[in-house]
Amino acid sequence: MDPKKLAKDTFDRIVTGLAGGSEPSVPGAPGGEAPSVAEPTEPRRPLPAKPDQAAPEVRTATGVETDAVPDARAQQEPFLTTSTGIRLRDTDHSLKAGERGPTLLQDHHLREKITHFDHERIPERVVHARGAGAHGAFIGYGTADSVCRAGFLREGVETPTFVRFSTVLGSRGSADTVRDTRGFATKFYTAEGNFDLVGNNMPVFFIQDGIKFPDIIHAGKPHPDREIPQAQSAHDTFWDFVSLHTEAQHHTMWNMSDRGIPRSYRMMEGFGVHTFRVENDARETALVKLHWKPRLGVHSLTWEEAQLIGGIDPDFHRRDLYDAIETGAYPAWELGMQVLPDEPDQMFAGIDLLDPTKIVPEELAAVQPVGLMVLTANPTNFFAETEQVAFHVGHLVPGIDVTDDPLAQARLFSYVDTQLTRLGGPNFNQIPVNRPHVETNDMLRDGFHQHAVHAGVAPYRPNSLDGGCPFQAGADVERAFEHLAARVPEATKVRAQPASYDDHFSQVRLFWLSMTPVEQEHIVRAYTFELGKCFEQAIKERQLQCLANIDARLCAEVATGLGLPAPEPTVGLADVEPSPALSQVGREWPADGRLVGIVVDPDGDLSGVAEARTAIFEAGMVPLVIAPHGGVVGEGLTAQRTFATARSVEFDALLVAGAPVPAPDARALRDAKAGADDTPNLDPRVVLLVEECFRHAKVIGAWGDGTAALDLTGCSGAPGIVRGKTGADVLARVQEQLAAHRVWERFAAS
Repeated sequence: MDPKKLAKDTFDRIVTGLAGGSEPSVPGAPGGEAPSVAEPTEPRRPLPAKPDQAAPEVRTATGVETDAVPDARAQQEPFLTTSTGIRLRDTDHSLKAGERGPTLLQDHHLREKITHFDHERIPERVVHARGAGAHGAFIGYGTADSVCRAGFLREGVETPTFVRFSTVLGSRGSADTVRDTRGFATKFYTAEGNFDLVGNNMPVFFIQDGIKFPDIIHAGKPHPDREIPQAQSAHDTFWDFVSLHTEAQHHTMWNMSDRGIPRSYRMMEGFGVHTFRVENDARETALVKLHWKPRLGVHSLTWEEAQLIGGIDPDFHRRDLYDAIETGAYPAWELGMQVLPDEPDQMFAGIDLLDPTKIVPEELAAVQPVGLMVLTANPTNFFAETEQVAFHVGHLVPGIDVTDDPLAQARLFSYVDTQLTRLGGPNFNQIPVNRPHVETNDMLRDGFHQHAVHAGVAPYRPNSLDGGCPFQAGADVERAFEHLAARVPEATKVRAQPASYDDHFSQVRLFWLSMTPVEQEHIVRAYTFELGKCFEQAIKERQLQCLANIDARLCAEVATGLGLPAPEPTVGLADVEPSPALSQVGREWPADGRLVGIVVDPDGDLSGVAEARTAIFEAGMVPLVIAPHGGVVGEGLTAQRTFATARSVEFDALLVAGAPVPAPDARALRDAKAGADDTPNLDPRVVLLVEECFRHAKVIGAWGDGTAALDLTGCSGAPGIVRGKTGADVLARVQEQLAAHRVWERFAAS
């Protein structure tokens, strides 16, 4: 069967099964039902979870299924209790010696409440601290059978998953839209045990050997004396390291490209980074690189959008993920494999497959789809799930093994070591979100937070006191893990690397030359901005030398922005063939989950708005009505945004259905955005909104009085501006252009 058709059929089956005939709605309701104005006083059981939420399966600490309902771990009691279940009459007043007297030490409820509060936080991750997660399912296509015997890849096998997306450098409280690498970590709860694919949204990494991981992170993190800047690489220590440590130049180029500021987690590729060794049923091995391909295509923010969003909505990416799932626009990715021969030298087309700073261009080895993952439910509790989920590169299943990539080898140690500190001891795999969906029988005992109640007296083997249990799996036992055979060459112990690791610039040049003109322009801006934030002139000059070894025009453009001369290259510029697959521009994608703003005038003609709103829902997108004020703005029409709260960064496309005159709050003293324009016949916030959407290359449509509003903004007549007689007609043509993400032809750089 055609993998593309299989992907569509699989996605449609999942979505159809989840839809349940529910009516579309604007996402964002915080609870399971609407609250009353007055404080509720009639005791009742806790509200159920929202329809978009799920939780880890209810299994015992040793992985056994239970008959418990999904919310068995949630609160059940209608009355407030202590942690031991004793009901409380008062949690608002400490126990004191008289109304004005000192608080008594015997107030055990006060001490329990405060002590638990004092210890609510656990150490945040050193990297990937800022994250968002969701539950989903993976369905194998069976197309990987010829190369990999892992059970979850078999045709039709459905495997529960939990995915955590994250930034790398920032703390938990940092903004989502910083320029940074994103983590894309997936836990597969397979029938053979847990498999963790712990990757990034970039296929290469900064370093070739894991021993240097503390160095690159220390360089990228805030300066240790002032703890600034937060969640960004635009500072001296980062550029000092990467300009001296030139193997980092490839990953740095990816970060400076649009890949460093994704539009959404839903529109982000994922990569396993390392090369894995796989084995089929015939015990034949191959080397593979793993890719996640988003169903909605790869899409990014503009730099101005990222900066605006950082102030307007620092939670932009996690909100986008949660809202998409809540509205039924379920994010989906195909898992793909680049299959490469397992040769003794572990090279392919002159590329060292053990070097994590190198890619294999898709034109040399196609990415073959092997399964589909759809995220279908939000967490019920962020801490219990997203914050406590523990990934490990060594969580492998039969048929998949690591290679000798020195970065991967260090990660095999580091991930477990990290969890011991973060999650309070060695039993972190017993936390519900980490528990495997198969029964376990290890000989690991005791330790902090041991949830299992182990029977028997002999946690060792061989033994006779426990009847010999647990037994090792023999050759005739299925689902047993084996390290895949690979010859280790005779060698001496050295601290060194192969000569094939020494090329630090040719693939960086390949990436640059694979970009379209508009993408290259964004890269120039990014380097110019980041290096412009550095204080030390020597660091800027050193990085310019690195750029000169990549491309003369790139170096010259950045040097001009810095007011410095462009140096000559110190190495020969590589003659490389561009890889079109690296570009984000030029293809079309589904519009599922896109946000469409509709500007209305409550005192004007609202015909066509309700029709357009319905059509947006039917197209799998989310309409947000923007008006001078909140509440009802027309018969059956409610505003979700106001001119005071709306900015272009929230919308993927904009429809203008009216030309509202300045509202009462359109005063610079009340709303600074109202001072952006002096157009007397149109609210200045609408002018700003349209101009921003135009500048950010978004599709803009208008009908009726909205066409007059467009004329007043001066944005008419350019590419991506759609005018029509009805809302439905305009929307249809807007949706066609929205498939390309943006209207880059609006600007000469494209």
